[in-house]
Amino acid sequence: MDQLLALAANPAAWAALLTLIVMEVVLGIDNLVFVSVLSNRLPPEQRRKARLIGISLALGLRLALLSTLAFIVGLTQPVFTLPFTAPLNEEGHPLVDFAFSWRDLILLGGGLFLVWKATTEIGHSVDPHRAGDELLDKRGAGSLGFTAAIVQILALDIVFSIDSILTAVGMTDHLPIMVIAVIVAVGLMLIAANPLADFINANPSIVMLALGFLLMIGATLIAEGFGAHVPKGYIYAAMAFSALVEGLNMAARRARSRGERPEA
Repeated sequence: MDQLLALAANPAAWAALLTLIVMEVVLGIDNLVFVSVLSNRLPPEQRRKARLIGISLALGLRLALLSTLAFIVGLTQPVFTLPFTAPLNEEGHPLVDFAFSWRDLILLGGGLFLVWKATTEIGHSVDPHRAGDELLDKRGAGSLGFTAAIVQILALDIVFSIDSILTAVGMTDHLPIMVIAVIVAVGLMLIAANPLADFINANPSIVMLALGFLLMIGATLIAEGFGAHVPKGYIYAAMAFSALVEGLNMAARRARSRGERPEA
């Protein structure tokens, strides 16, 4: 209790908390987009339940991982090294790292899964009949089962949770700050989940944009798994710019629709 009061009276602790909340929210965008896209493949009556379960699992995983910080930090220790010589950059540092930790392997697995999933979903969106979803548009859902959706959400929750907790560990040494930041960030994800998923579902072009984001995030995770650090700012700046362009396209389509509508 004394530690909590001391942190509450420390301006540096509040600054760390706000910074960490922002970072956790930004990192949670990837998780939220995946949950939204995947849950929209379910029948309408199951979508909200799937989002609630998926995001609740994300919170539970993050809090569970925070309780095992020593184990999580240990995931960054190399477990094996491939006998390859990596090319060097201009400063003489290797462009990629062939020493793999458990974290690297988890990021690689998650990245490959995201690339596969995004590619599959793009195929569904472009040609629903090739996946056997002849009634996709009429039913408002694909052939994905509820259990399969939860299992896939859980798999990506694990990847994003480990990345989130390692970010938190790198920003502060105080466990209460990490716990509060994680709870606030996941709470915001829970609030935004249904509006975001409904918006994505109501705009087919946004679906393709979201799948493109997932494809890019998957490729980034694979690069991170090989030790090639990709600054997150570049990724989210590209996502924001793409979303802005698509927003302008949507506004232009609405303007054309109003212009073509016959006057009463």
